[in-house]
Amino acid sequence: MMTKNPKTNFLTGKKFPFCPGCGHGISINALNKALQELNYGPNDVIVVSDIGCSGLIDPLFATHTIHGLHGRSPALGLGVAMGVAQKQNKKVIAFIGDGGATIGLQHILEAARRNVDMTLIVLNNLLYGMTGGQISGLSTQKFKEIIDFEKDVPPFDLIQLAHASGARLAVRVNAPNKIKDTLKKAIETEGFSIVEAASLCPSYGMKRMNELMEVVEHENILEHKRPATKIIDRETNSLLEQANIIEPKYDAGLKERKGILIAGSAGGGAQSVARFLAMAGMYAGLETTMKGEYPITVGTGFSVAEVIFDHQPINYTGLDKPDYFVIVTEDGLNKIKSKLHKDAKIYIDDKLVTDELKSEFPDLMAVPFGKMANRKSTALAAVTYVLNKEKILPVETLKEAVSTHRLKDIFVDVINKVVES
Repeated sequence: MMTKNPKTNFLTGKKFPFCPGCGHGISINALNKALQELNYGPNDVIVVSDIGCSGLIDPLFATHTIHGLHGRSPALGLGVAMGVAQKQNKKVIAFIGDGGATIGLQHILEAARRNVDMTLIVLNNLLYGMTGGQISGLSTQKFKEIIDFEKDVPPFDLIQLAHASGARLAVRVNAPNKIKDTLKKAIETEGFSIVEAASLCPSYGMKRMNELMEVVEHENILEHKRPATKIIDRETNSLLEQANIIEPKYDAGLKERKGILIAGSAGGGAQSVARFLAMAGMYAGLETTMKGEYPITVGTGFSVAEVIFDHQPINYTGLDKPDYFVIVTEDGLNKIKSKLHKDAKIYIDDKLVTDELKSEFPDLMAVPFGKMANRKSTALAAVTYVLNKEKILPVETLKEAVSTHRLKDIFVDVINKVVES
């Protein structure tokens, strides 16, 4: 139940981290008073913050707090609001600056469209305050005329946009003495409410409130009569119930934790082979982890994967110092070259070996991986070669791992040819 204590302070008492004269503190103090007058308790409120000056609020609130990515606090707040929808008297309040609102505009419109019960407070100081005062999508025409920038490009009218998207309540408030009551109305509104509050930026924008009042958009309040979206819980089967349970069938060859790094190119199967390798470790009764890395282009460039085996639980993924390197393409080599070290066993396609590389790592093993299989199966052939050579795992575990794949016959044939060669 809601903790009814109008004297409860929702602030921790820590000093505000803002520049002297910053207007953000006005809205924060107004929210504290609004929550007190509405008889909420700190455990009833979840505050979601963004990046930028508005993202400095987390330590200030004695409530549940979540710190998000730039422009994403409305999306995080929406997710939390949907999660606590069945809890009585819980309120999600998200903060965002005008810069974050520009970056995350779609998240705001989506939250308004869904109309789940939450309040978004937009601290609009007309600029990006943390990065030097650049204009934002909410910088008004009058403000841009003063700084002589983009006079012919109009700002977004966030209140109109939120209203058109379905927000139950959309308000722009400029006068500091109106913010508390506006926030009370927004918090009491069932559904999505948004409050855009004018805020001073004394470092890069307006230093006095009367200056700010000359350049902000006019106050506005828009309401819909649509009811708040009701979130209904439903029972579903756990995804874990669909998981393929891997039972150990073989004994592992290794005695201590080992890590393998596979370095190839996009489309060469490095990620799939790493998954097979991790599964093979499970078939050998080992704890395993797998981490993949590749560029956003996906279809070109490097593809690197790292697998760890141990008899004990592994509480992380990724390798700072791999024990084995399996390098099959130039893309992969270029990506992981800085990780190579002399304590590791380095298996590399013979076409990639240079005099410089051989001089630095005289014990590396040059193997004609490219001749063992076609391009899409070279990584599998290389991993099979290393497993068979080092006796890390029985090769049969790798066959078990590929047995569930639609190309299992091709993969098993590649494994057999490598072992028999």
